Amino acid sequence: MPIATPEVYNEMLDRAKAGKFAYPAINVTSTQTLHAALRGFAEAESDGIIQISTGGAEFLGGQYSKDMVTGSVALAEFAHIVAEKYPVTVALHTDHCPKDKLDGYVRPLLSVSEERVKAGRNPLFQSHMWDGSAETLADNLEIAQELLARAAAAKIILEVEITPTGGEEDGVSHEINDSLYTTVDDAVRTVEALGLGEKGRYLLAASFGNVHGVYKPGNVVLRPDLLKELNEGVAAKYGKPAGSQPFDFVFHGGSGSTAEEIATALDNGVVKMNLDTDTQYAFTRPVADHMFRNYDGVLKVDGEVGSKKTYDPRTWGKLAEAGMAARVVEATQHLRSAGQKIK
Repeated sequence: MPIATPEVYNEMLDRAKAGKFAYPAINVTSTQTLHAALRGFAEAESDGIIQISTGGAEFLGGQYSKDMVTGSVALAEFAHIVAEKYPVTVALHTDHCPKDKLDGYVRPLLSVSEERVKAGRNPLFQSHMWDGSAETLADNLEIAQELLARAAAAKIILEVEITPTGGEEDGVSHEINDSLYTTVDDAVRTVEALGLGEKGRYLLAASFGNVHGVYKPGNVVLRPDLLKELNEGVAAKYGKPAGSQPFDFVFHGGSGSTAEEIATALDNGVVKMNLDTDTQYAFTRPVADHMFRNYDGVLKVDGEVGSKKTYDPRTWGKLAEAGMAARVVEATQHLRSAGQKIK
């Protein structure tokens, strides 16, 4: 099964939570990086999530118009076709979308899926993210309520980010400070607004010190044990059994995280972990190596003609795909999703 149906996507998330593993959510910006992600999942025998950020959607829309909706719809339609050739199941997701881009990205994409569902088809994307972390929590949740209602009607899962992730992601930036930790009160207010599934399923990007971008281990203080506190606080408030995990958590800003930090996050209910920085490097590193090693071939130096075999994009593109696919395999191993594909 290539692209997950709404029912299968829910099953994927349920299996991850029950099995204490998470799906790598790989940001893609081209058909080439899409194939790299699919290849990595297939080689690891892991299902997974493919996602497109606003910046990625602009890039996919072409530099002439930078139309985010056109770019993301085009790649999603492409994915529905080529994913048929890979023996894994993937879900399509849109990554961080702040308030000022909702009308140019998520809301139009919801309309696309609404029309598809009305016609008896499945939604184009299986989930969308609303990043209201730059807004007050009250405003954030008010918009989330509107989006969740539309998403649920279109058989789509909503991802919400209720408190900031540090660093910068596609123009949304937050300082690295004590505000990067979600409180139990924040979690309770989220449930008061969005419910616990009865209004539609949602994924929660809670903050436990996460930072986007590149950092070395030790430079950021991650507290994945905080996720347990959030689950316990909400479970107690709403009369859920001890040890239950009301939330489906998402791990943002995971570059540089230790194996122990990732394992603790998985044990505490993380079902999705975003990867962008690391896979970008894994894609570009083999290309840089090829260019340095074949300088006289990829360039027409001193009046020479170069070597078509070395500057042919297919030559270095294959290396890039292999490098990124290998990093995706590594991610599935860290997140325990390797070998867990739906049979």
